[in-house]
Amino acid sequence: MLGVFSGEVVEVPEELVVAGSRTPSPKTRAAELMNRFLGSSAPAVSIQLGYLGHLAYSHTNQSPFAPRMFAAKDEIYCLFEGVLTNLGSLRQQYGLSKSANEVVLVMEAYKALRDRAPYPPSFMLAHLSGNFAFVLFDKSTSSILVASDPDGRVPLFWGITADGCLAFADDLDLLKGSCGKSLAPFPKGGRVCGCRGNTIKREGSDGANDHCCRNYKSHGVAGYVNYVVMPPFPVCLCDGLVSLSRKAFRVVSLCSATVLLLRFCTMIKS
Repeated sequence: MLGVFSGEVVEVPEELVVAGSRTPSPKTRAAELMNRFLGSSAPAVSIQLGYLGHLAYSHTNQSPFAPRMFAAKDEIYCLFEGVLTNLGSLRQQYGLSKSANEVVLVMEAYKALRDRAPYPPSFMLAHLSGNFAFVLFDKSTSSILVASDPDGRVPLFWGITADGCLAFADDLDLLKGSCGKSLAPFPKGGRVCGCRGNTIKREGSDGANDHCCRNYKSHGVAGYVNYVVMPPFPVCLCDGLVSLSRKAFRVVSLCSATVLLLRFCTMIKS
């Protein structure tokens, strides 16, 4: 699978820029990268996202243990590779039918949380269990969500093309030809959240993991892109980005339930 996004959607990470500048090597533009993928992976499906990006996938050389899937709905596009071991329980949690597969589940979970404040869409990553990697693009907000499982069992790489686009692919050799040395394995258990028109700040509870998260100003837009490498998946709550352990999440959930109960009692008394 292959996803390529322009600087209007997400800014490239500084680490990849520095890696490419140390040892300059030939690169190609994003359009040529996409054409090489379509030519080498035929039959393939490609989705042009205007000037914002391009998605493509193929079942060629697909592993039976990590099938590739694609789905699109309500201007949300998602490429998914792998398997969720808790798919059955997640279907029930999000009210989906038994026919819903992994890529549909990720899209519906993302959409449900996108439209339900105060939880950010990436909140649903804490619920996913299995071996997977996915690339999701939300055209309505011009934002992306890219993630891999904590063990990194499904290969995923990212790099920078000659025209400054950020590319994600499961094929290392494919990206080498277009990204040169500006290329690296995607971090295990990592995620990239690109949000346009919003500000995302990290507010760690103890500051111990501040080095895991950095904010980058997006080119030409009032927004930030957030890179997080903190396996297992952090849980995001409240204003900005708050990383909590699963134990802390249970405490927060208990506190939330207590607040709701108190409000309910107040309504009854009134």
